[in-house]
Amino acid sequence: MHNHPVTTNKILEGVRYEIRGDLAARAHELERQGYEIISLNIGNPGLFGYRTPETMRLAMIENLGQSEAYCHQKGIFPAREAVVMQQQSRGVMDVTADDVFMGNGVSECIDLALRALLNSGDEILIPSPDYPLWSASVALNHGAPVYYNCLPENRFQPDPEEIRSLITARTRGIVVINPNNPTGAVYNRNLLEEIAGIAEQNRLIVFSDEIYDEMLYGDALHIPMATLVNDTLCATFNGLSKVYRACGYRVGWISFSGDRENAKDYLHGIELLASLRLCANVPGQWAVQTALGGYQSIHELTSPGGRLFQARQAIIDGVSNSEFLSLCSPDGAMYAFPAIDTNLFESFDDQLFAMELLEKQHVLIAPGSSFNVPYNNHFRLTTLPTGRDMQAVFERMEEVLAAMQNTR
Repeated sequence: MHNHPVTTNKILEGVRYEIRGDLAARAHELERQGYEIISLNIGNPGLFGYRTPETMRLAMIENLGQSEAYCHQKGIFPAREAVVMQQQSRGVMDVTADDVFMGNGVSECIDLALRALLNSGDEILIPSPDYPLWSASVALNHGAPVYYNCLPENRFQPDPEEIRSLITARTRGIVVINPNNPTGAVYNRNLLEEIAGIAEQNRLIVFSDEIYDEMLYGDALHIPMATLVNDTLCATFNGLSKVYRACGYRVGWISFSGDRENAKDYLHGIELLASLRLCANVPGQWAVQTALGGYQSIHELTSPGGRLFQARQAIIDGVSNSEFLSLCSPDGAMYAFPAIDTNLFESFDDQLFAMELLEKQHVLIAPGSSFNVPYNNHFRLTTLPTGRDMQAVFERMEEVLAAMQNTR
């Protein structure tokens, strides 16, 4: 017999998603061998005992009988109208249910938005570090990701002048992730106004990923990008996965605002793609109206004494007690992005550190280089374990780092 290996599409060479890559596969092997792994690589609240609010579960169950047929390609009306009401409550007054598309999580919405837009070689400005799905979706849809830096020395805030310098004739849009994944940075109004102005001057679509909008700590304030963008198209991405602890429901949405008049063909293209996949998961959509209109239990978790607040504080304390680590304290989201002082090591590799931590201490983290950054001395971990468990994680990290230092 002749061997004819099945080759992959060359476009996959530009795609990385190491959050579920080799390290996660090795963690799964160790779990099958009987080891307990503390998985801090993915923001998956249900794994750590966070429950979806009961009212959302009941709304879904009560409407199962209406969930057996395909719904409209944009989603069920009550869910889309709930998004409109939320946007209006935030000062985005020009949105109607026709401007909202429901998807199987924000992940699908990102893919639909970019697939309808990009021709080969078109460029999208993406923050570095980024949530790697944005880079992957641009590459998979034949575009080119162009990174603007959110540097640790600038507290992970972008530089508007650098953004301006990166714009070319091929630039079609700019991605803003706020509150930020992986760094936990929250952008202030002045910065967002500058980015909005740059987008409007250059007719760029603003892709605003706001999935962590209500996950804020201390005095941090989330400014919806759609309140600042008027003279170009703004696409706001949100969903039930994080704030509402409903990852498995796979419910996300895009809300379009700003200049839709000049984007009619593009929006029609998104509707065509939405039609081709028939519709998003219907049962989960019935939870949207209850989620957005009901009591916002996330604030209990992020306030002093709340579980997310306490875990974040445990990370801050763990870093401050460490011989090796430093941190820009996260103001939002469910992540922290600590740095390792590489001056203490002859050489340092974040992938090697992550594997050592997994093999020796059974803690799974995401190496910083997974997030499309030019340095390799950071890592991302979630704030989902209890404060006590997080304290134990940092004790284990310290052991691994001390052993790596001694072997230099």
